[in-house]
Amino acid sequence: MAEKLVVISDMWGVKKGLWITSYFGYLQQYYNIEFHDCQQLADIDIPVLTEENIHNAFVNGGIDTAVAHLLKKETEPAHYLAFSTGGTIAWKAALKGLPMKSLTAISPTRIRFEENKPEIPMDLIFGECDKFKPSMKWAMKVGADLKIIPSFGHQLYSDEKIITDVCLDLLEKVTKKAI
Repeated sequence: MAEKLVVISDMWGVKKGLWITSYFGYLQQYYNIEFHDCQQLADIDIPVLTEENIHNAFVNGGIDTAVAHLLKKETEPAHYLAFSTGGTIAWKAALKGLPMKSLTAISPTRIRFEENKPEIPMDLIFGECDKFKPSMKWAMKVGADLKIIPSFGHQLYSDEKIITDVCLDLLEKVTKKAI
């Protein structure tokens, strides 16, 4: 039986997420995938979808709402792949007891404000040029290992090379066990 992989979108959800289908293409043969649109998890329904408006909606209660909904929806241990704001939601949910086998979070904004780290296997991936990435001082303080990809910015998760590398790492997690 395939392992479950929960995928949580970035703040744009399915509205600007065509790149996410590349992840599904690689992973759907080996994982039972459950997808969550960040905006739906957070009950965000704003008339003008600008980056600033969406960001404000998440910061002003949307992240907490999304965490609460994720905790209700996902009750079985699973692997998690989350992007940007989705990574922050997964991190916070793990701290509140969401059963996680592993977390791969790419450009998880706002974790740099967290003081605790979930005690689960995790890959935290950031672009070198991502203005939202945590400092090394923060990483040492909370005990997090950051993987920094040179020459990439915040949306590195939409780049085909990064997609391939991340998917190969996730596939290795399930194919190693099968051997």
